[in-house]
Amino acid sequence: MAIKIGTCPDSWGIWFPQDEKQVSWQTCLDEMAKAGYNALELGPWGYLPTDAATLHQELATRDLELVSTTIMSDLTSQQNIDQVILPTVDQMARLLADFPETRTIILMDNTYSDLWTGELTSPKQLDDTTWKILSDGVRQIRDYARDRYGLTVYFHPHGETHVETEAQIERLLDEVDIDLCLDTGHHAYAGGDPVEFLRRHIDRVKYLHLKDCDSAIREQKDREGLSFAAAIDRGIMEEAGRGSVDFTAIRDILAEHAFTGWAIVEQDMYPAPADKPFPIAKRTLDYLKSIHFMD
Repeated sequence: MAIKIGTCPDSWGIWFPQDEKQVSWQTCLDEMAKAGYNALELGPWGYLPTDAATLHQELATRDLELVSTTIMSDLTSQQNIDQVILPTVDQMARLLADFPETRTIILMDNTYSDLWTGELTSPKQLDDTTWKILSDGVRQIRDYARDRYGLTVYFHPHGETHVETEAQIERLLDEVDIDLCLDTGHHAYAGGDPVEFLRRHIDRVKYLHLKDCDSAIREQKDREGLSFAAAIDRGIMEEAGRGSVDFTAIRDILAEHAFTGWAIVEQDMYPAPADKPFPIAKRTLDYLKSIHFMD
């Protein structure tokens, strides 16, 4: 098995391109390397340098490899797809032209609830007309990135979005020829079983986000109607090996099917005290090594 492990700015509490509660990108990169990682996702567009020469230099000095970029934006609006998402793909493609080994975009829908209050900002369940906008939009973005730039788009189901439950994910898989970035923590957050889902759909999972989920806090979230940010603040997304997700079972499924893709350690937290992310990132990598998750 040749699973490749990386990390991402989200593991340092980075949710936004700019925010005074977030550590500097220099600190983030320094601590990624210090924790033992040698690969990363770009994170929110505009947080890390988007000038190719600068990014090359900063990654090279820390022996870090760029794995992918990410887009999280409203997929239920054709206007947003045309005016925001596709132009962002253009910007990313210009950057990735100087990173020929990096050919992946991770695509997510925007949340249907306010991060802080939990108040609905769009319907939680889509009607068939709006679902078609979403599924057609995913197909449009996939084709645009592939045909214009030779980039591969993987879809990332995400908690509090219109593609979060197993039924919603499977509907998308049935309707759109796109492979997944399976996030183990978000899958459990939405009430699914990431191990059994991976077992059923291993042929459609080409990329992973690794995090755990605290089932007791998830029950509190459901019972109290906690917002996404409030649930994160209570620690619903745990570091691997400390929650409900069976990472040894995931390891075994990946080994059985000779998985060779990327697995990105992603520890959702915001805001993150400056001294919190590094020890978690290091412990998580040590844990994955201890269970022989990768070579």
